[in-house]
Amino acid sequence: MRGQKRKRGIGKNLLFLKTYLYFTTLVIIMAAIISVIFLNTYQHTTRKQYRLQLEERAESLSRRFQEFIANEDYASCLSYLEIMTENGDYEVWSIANPYASEPMNRVMTTIEFSDVSQEDYTNLIYSAFLGKERFLTSYSEIHGCTMMSAGVPLIGNNGEICGALLIHISMETQDKAIESGKGMILYSILAALVVSFVVAFVFARNLSHPVLTMRDTARMLAKGEYGEKTGIRRRDEIGQLARTIDSLADKLAQNEEVRKNLEQMRMDFFANVSHELRTPITVMRAYTETLVDGVVTDEEKVRQYYERMLLECRRMERLVGDLLLLSKMQNPDFMIEKEPVNLMEIFRELKRSAGAIAAEKGIHIRLVHEKEIYMMEGDYDRLRQMFLVIFDNAVKFSPENSTVYVTFSEVGDVQQPRVRVSIRDEGIGISKEEIPNIFEKFYKSKLRQNAKGTGLGLAIARQIALKHGSDIEVNSEVGKGTEFIFEFGMLFEKQ
Repeated sequence: MRGQKRKRGIGKNLLFLKTYLYFTTLVIIMAAIISVIFLNTYQHTTRKQYRLQLEERAESLSRRFQEFIANEDYASCLSYLEIMTENGDYEVWSIANPYASEPMNRVMTTIEFSDVSQEDYTNLIYSAFLGKERFLTSYSEIHGCTMMSAGVPLIGNNGEICGALLIHISMETQDKAIESGKGMILYSILAALVVSFVVAFVFARNLSHPVLTMRDTARMLAKGEYGEKTGIRRRDEIGQLARTIDSLADKLAQNEEVRKNLEQMRMDFFANVSHELRTPITVMRAYTETLVDGVVTDEEKVRQYYERMLLECRRMERLVGDLLLLSKMQNPDFMIEKEPVNLMEIFRELKRSAGAIAAEKGIHIRLVHEKEIYMMEGDYDRLRQMFLVIFDNAVKFSPENSTVYVTFSEVGDVQQPRVRVSIRDEGIGISKEEIPNIFEKFYKSKLRQNAKGTGLGLAIARQIALKHGSDIEVNSEVGKGTEFIFEFGMLFEKQ
């Protein structure tokens, strides 16, 4: 058992590890793909949101500056810029357009175009001078951090672009927020991976454990231990496979039982044959030795010896034939050939053939029936042989000048009609102690009437009845007679 458990552990590790690795690898790959997509999407969405906010602020500032320019309210403009610079998160540059015929008043400017040294900003200003709004995210050498900037044009009273506004917002805070968000996403993904690994463990175990259990069960079945079962009760395909293996185990057990029975029948057959043939062979040998040694020379005696030898040969022939027939009938796979049979024809024939034997003892055979046809499906020859055994016993054990009654009656209902056949004699009867044994092979009572019997007749008769879906019921009372009762399904409904 230890070796078996050790082998099972190795198999379990292999199957479990493969399933677990496949599942976890798939989860890791999917997590990596989802992480990259989600992080990029989160960063892009966050930056887009900041850009929309910057765009709204740029449009608001542009409209406000347009009012100052239109009203030439320079003092209010400067105050507004100071307030925006001190209290806001934004930094605003107002730049006059040196290329315009009427540039923006220098009082409203916060920086000269020539003082802007960073190329990214100059490009942004040029675009504004050309009437285009642009946005830029880059590292600012002036501010020493990443900035998001927007350039918008300012239109003078003559309709010409007289200047531009550059609105800057530091991305440091936003970058920290993005990094914090990324960290939360990564932690969430790690937590999801841990949960996935646990789920993968449970999944791999639930998948591998029943498979290994079925494997071990199959091994035990291969060793001939057909009582082994998987014990798996599931409603999925694995459960169906387990139930199939359990069903196979049951069938193998049944086949093993049949094999043992057949083996026992074979052994019993040879044992019975050897036992039953010992006496006639011994008698034959004695007669033969007597004749060979010349002990008996009288012709009449010699003829009697030959006749006895012939009788013993016939007895052995009948015995072997009965044993072969009984073994064949007891085989579960033996099938008889059935056809429509009229029971009345069988008993009329039996009355004719057995009538001569019964007439020697003055025994009358009486058939009691309501109609001439009782149809059933069966084997005519086997049924005749079965009833002949009962007839022979009835005549054998009945006193002279008695009657054997054969009675037919219908039982059951219209949907399932059955016919009951009763064969009753007025013989010596059978004791209650003997009735359970009369169908056993080679069982013979000590009565002189059984001296020449083989003890196989009733056993053969019962097997024939079983093959026809019936059995033999026996009612008997010592000194008053015996009754054998059969019941068969009728082929046609009562007319």
